[in-house]
Amino acid sequence: MPQIVHEFVWPDRVVIGTVGLPGERTFYLQVRSGARIISIALEKQQSALLAEKIDEILDQLITFEGNPFSIPSTTPIELVDNDPLEQPVAEEFRTGSMSLGWDPSTVQVVIEAYPIVDEDEELLEPLEAANSLLVRIPVGTARAFAKRTREIVGAGRPMCSLCGYPIDADGHTCTVPGD
Repeated sequence: MPQIVHEFVWPDRVVIGTVGLPGERTFYLQVRSGARIISIALEKQQSALLAEKIDEILDQLITFEGNPFSIPSTTPIELVDNDPLEQPVAEEFRTGSMSLGWDPSTVQVVIEAYPIVDEDEELLEPLEAANSLLVRIPVGTARAFAKRTREIVGAGRPMCSLCGYPIDADGHTCTVPGD
């Protein structure tokens, strides 16, 4: 099966967004360059971890003497993107594994995503996957991406203060540990 790499080197937009109501949301990583748009589905935890790791990379790079890459410590206000996902959302694939890296030659954060491999199919190494997504984003955009992602992840169902589990819109049966 030929490999299809959806590569975006300097995308116009890269965001995490959701479709659906809290408790039933599907998370998407959506990337646009011109008229070309790719949307891949992720789990909520994958989205949260991606934002966390991007911030960790950027925070580590700030510590280099003189901050040679001009890494912003906060989100540049002009890069804040609170717009919804572009419609229609057409899922290219559901994400299985991801990798995150840093390219000092272009001063960009590099995100790679690979689809879930069907258990019935022969196991493939990530580089042999039928589809993959490769996104390179500049540091300011990466900081804004991480901020938005944390906000999107946190905008779900409220958590119960007693048991720590999400409260559904149709009610909640609380099971306090030790009861």
